[in-house]
Amino acid sequence: MLFERVALPCARRGSQGAWLGRWRLMAIDGFVLDIPDTPANDTEFGRSGGTKNPAPFPQVKIVGLGECGTHAVVAARLGPWRVDEGALAKELLADFEPGMLITADRGFYAYRLWEAAAATGADLLWRMPDGPHLPVVRSLKDGSYESLLLDPKVRNRRANQRHRGSTVEEPAGIPVRVAEYEVTNREGKGEIFCLITTIMDPDEAGAAELAAAYAERWEFESSLDEIKTHQRGRGGVLRSKTPDMVEQEIWALLLTHYAVRHLMCEAADQADIDPDRLSFIRSLRIIRRQVTDQAAFSPSAAHKRS
Repeated sequence: MLFERVALPCARRGSQGAWLGRWRLMAIDGFVLDIPDTPANDTEFGRSGGTKNPAPFPQVKIVGLGECGTHAVVAARLGPWRVDEGALAKELLADFEPGMLITADRGFYAYRLWEAAAATGADLLWRMPDGPHLPVVRSLKDGSYESLLLDPKVRNRRANQRHRGSTVEEPAGIPVRVAEYEVTNREGKGEIFCLITTIMDPDEAGAAELAAAYAERWEFESSLDEIKTHQRGRGGVLRSKTPDMVEQEIWALLLTHYAVRHLMCEAADQADIDPDRLSFIRSLRIIRRQVTDQAAFSPSAAHKRS
């Protein structure tokens, strides 16, 4: 596939906002696109809302892997709207590489997915969902602490052992490091963030650095909005009326977005500035003005005219 051959991480070592020490900052996130209301699309992809209150259009769910610093999407998986984002994220594990620090929101955490993602050799920085209690194994000098992720089956078994009053087995799980901090949201209320990471040494990345790195993932979330809103047009529906063409159209959207973002990264590097200082909308307008009608000509027709 052309997208897979072309869409590679484009941040150079000196690119501002794209690195945490030796790690390339990456993120996974998902979004949904509306597609034309045809029987074939509805059967293949489905729609949200159920039978009582169905959405007006069928929908495709997309989970992407991208650079936080450049907003460039470098891998993606597509599926029906009803497919869990975690299932699509699992398909992306083949694109995880050593030297990457993959950030993910709390909606992606699952014990088995974390276990599989950590086995790829990439390092991880994920937000934990509310609920699971993480035991403090050892407190660290930067305010973070070492802990264990327990297999849900083991956690349930230990809970049953406590309930019966029998001997509770020693916990065994995946070692992680935990960094907790509070953020004031838009309503002025405090929100606790609990991050887990495979980076166990605080000298390599302190708790404050991890918090700052996680905040960079919101830059990647904005890149998905670029595709949905600015590149395609607000409230727009894809044009393709068959599932095969829907997928082709989505890959074309992703490829176009990557091309724009790659160009912006090169421009930022030449000016020695953070790519975030460049406007995607303005860049898109400039590129559209530069595109000539030559690209719309049929090669066969052009050959006949010559």
